[in-house]
Amino acid sequence: MQTYTYLDNGAATRLDERVLEAMTPYFLEAYAVATSEFGYSLGIESKEALDVARASLAARLGASPEEFVFTSGDTESSNMALKGVALALGEKKGKHIIVSKIEDFPVLHSAQALERQGFRVTYLPVDGEGVVDLEALEKAIDRETFLVSIQHANQEIGTIQDIAAIGRVCRKKGVLFHTDATHTFTRVSIDVSDVPVDLMSVSAHTIHGPKGIGGLYVRKKTPIAKWMDGGFQEFDLRAGLENIPGAVGFARAADLVTDEENQRLTGMRDRILDRLLNEVPDTVLNGHRSSRVPQNANVSFHYVEGESITLHLDIRGFAVSTGSACFSRSLEGSHVIFGIGGDHERAHGSIRFTLGRFNTVEEVDQVISTTSEVVAQLRRISPLAPHEAPSEEAK
Repeated sequence: MQTYTYLDNGAATRLDERVLEAMTPYFLEAYAVATSEFGYSLGIESKEALDVARASLAARLGASPEEFVFTSGDTESSNMALKGVALALGEKKGKHIIVSKIEDFPVLHSAQALERQGFRVTYLPVDGEGVVDLEALEKAIDRETFLVSIQHANQEIGTIQDIAAIGRVCRKKGVLFHTDATHTFTRVSIDVSDVPVDLMSVSAHTIHGPKGIGGLYVRKKTPIAKWMDGGFQEFDLRAGLENIPGAVGFARAADLVTDEENQRLTGMRDRILDRLLNEVPDTVLNGHRSSRVPQNANVSFHYVEGESITLHLDIRGFAVSTGSACFSRSLEGSHVIFGIGGDHERAHGSIRFTLGRFNTVEEVDQVISTTSEVVAQLRRISPLAPHEAPSEEAK
């Protein structure tokens, strides 16, 4: 049976067995709804587990437990941040928000939904490496701006933004700042006691935790309204039964991420980039070379389609992702590659390798050599690739 190497950890990660072990009792034993100290014992046990998980995750951010709201994942967290703040402030301060052009869909589509409701949205451009210009941001903020949402690191190209500097601009201008930290939580150090961020989206699915659980950091006194009706859970900010096993698993997953692991991922990331950029002609880097998350390597191969590379790698036992239009339900190429100034060829030829805990250097070397072979093979039959004219003897 062919072995399979998974290198799409930016989309989802394999659950760590130690996380599953921590979660199991809350499926089979302490499975009750979380209740206060005036409830029954099973409910109290569930409530205590939820509180411990919340405190652990908040501490990882330098926050207090009451500033951490559990959600179903980064999509809900970012929807809650943008729409909740819009409900709280839109009619009071103004109806203008700012997001970057390369945000992930939870932020981008939430902004577009607000736009359809009469809000004004500025889509801030980035440079060729995916970095937001601070002067452009400051100029874009006006008297009606109530929120800026700029991701900590990009989901496709891995570029890390200077959210401390962005936060200082927002503080200076008196507007709230939300950041999507889905791809940096536990991978890049951040302390909200030092960084002026008001809201932050995080998720378990990118750090070998369970799917369907995430969180939103909400700084104390941040104006935010409940946008989903129902019960009074999560400080009356989110309706619905708490996902106790998920919360416990999320906290355990975060605890298991170490600096040593992140250094190992960085080494494998650089190994992929260095070799592909140096050994495969007509290959370009997408994103910032050094200011990028440890687990992300993204390049574009000229003259070939990303979906062809992806399918050929899959046949050979490797899972990677592409920003090509054929792999998008919208049938459009990557808005991120277009956002950094790339054309259709660059977007369609992009491949993202995202690493995780269970990947090895041997697997990295195998995917590098296999990718080189696949690209060379596809270029030989590509009508876009330059080919040497046949010699007179060949004619």
